Amino acid sequence: MTAMSTGSMSNARTIDEVLDRLDSIIQSSIESGSRIGYFAAMYRMVTAQVKEGILNGRFQDGPRMERLDVRFANRFLDAYDAYSRKDKCSLCWRIAFDAAERQEPIVLQHLLLGMNAHINYDLGIAAVETCPGAALAPLNHDFNVINDILASLIGEVKGDINAVSPWIGWLDRLGGRATDVIIRFSMEKARNFAWRFAVSLSQADSVERFKLMMNKDAETTLLGQELLKPPGLLLRTAILLIRLRESNNVADITRHLLNKSHGSTSIPPQSGTVSV
Repeated sequence: MTAMSTGSMSNARTIDEVLDRLDSIIQSSIESGSRIGYFAAMYRMVTAQVKEGILNGRFQDGPRMERLDVRFANRFLDAYDAYSRKDKCSLCWRIAFDAAERQEPIVLQHLLLGMNAHINYDLGIAAVETCPGAALAPLNHDFNVINDILASLIGEVKGDINAVSPWIGWLDRLGGRATDVIIRFSMEKARNFAWRFAVSLSQADSVERFKLMMNKDAETTLLGQELLKPPGLLLRTAILLIRLRESNNVADITRHLLNKSHGSTSIPPQSGTVSV
């Protein structure tokens, strides 16, 4: 499989630049067959919804939310660039990137690995870097509004997964609509845990903050390992069955997820620039 392209190395400064960078990563993933494009396509949908929320006045402080959103996104973009250059990146992202080059994990696992690294690890760091010290507390309201935006996307994300993974319903049969629970937990409750992490970071000195970040990376990495190799023979068997029915065409799956993130925008061609 072709290695991931590095794309642009410059940090995004606006949400529009974030969307451009995500489009570049998605297109590179389509061309190379890297499954990191699955997460990038879903993340694009979330980013576009945050942008719409800012434009519609859903946040108390729109400019502050854009600064947070851009800083948050740059953590993924920087990790992607570092991994592409074979430089060091956080361990939780390395697991997600390594898995993106493998056929065994199902689409849902790839999405959850990206969400795990980005929400459980990156988000708290981005929040405290955007609003250090006493400035963090006033961010809480807008931080929670993100949960409402994510909740509104649960059904759409689940529909996307059903469309590209026909037997994903096997997970529902194992325990009360398991996929809904997994997605909701990852996209909502993980953000609550991220807030607690941000508060802890804001109250720590530089040495303690480094330790907290190292511990959080290790904790998030362990969760990523469990996502790849979940406990229980029944669950592992269900995942194997789901994998047997999923398409092997990485480009087609990525285009489907990208098409959903663009709404009514047509699916991009195999090559060329992905337009917003």
